Amino acid sequence: MDLTLAEARGIAEDCLRFAGEMNLKPLTVAVLDASGHLKALLRQDGTSLLRPEIAQGKARGAIALGLGSRALFERAKEQPYFIQSMNALAGGALVPVPGGVLVKRDGRIIGAVGITGDTSDNDEACAVRAIEAAGLTADAG
Repeated sequence: MDLTLAEARGIAEDCLRFAGEMNLKPLTVAVLDASGHLKALLRQDGTSLLRPEIAQGKARGAIALGLGSRALFERAKEQPYFIQSMNALAGGALVPVPGGVLVKRDGRIIGAVGITGDTSDNDEACAVRAIEAAGLTADAG
């Protein structure tokens, strides 16, 4: 079963709820389906101009390479030319830093969450909590 709109919206809303509980800076959350299309995007008041693109870039990188963006971040440190080449192929749309988390159901990728606005570790923690709260599996890499 694919990621539904209701699931995508619920995950995005839960990300912001968890961010409030953690007292984080204003966040932007993007939820993409397995083909990389935007299903839901929420921006808290006070987020900066490029946050929607950053959130989508984190999620898009995870979907494109089948790895959570933390794994992409580590790979970028070890093989910078590979990640740079993948980003070039993607038209510069990949953001290989933590905060892009794959969403899985029964071991199959059904989407990804990209989240930005606080530290990458906090961004990722919100995404993981929200995905798991939806009864799905989070893969941050």
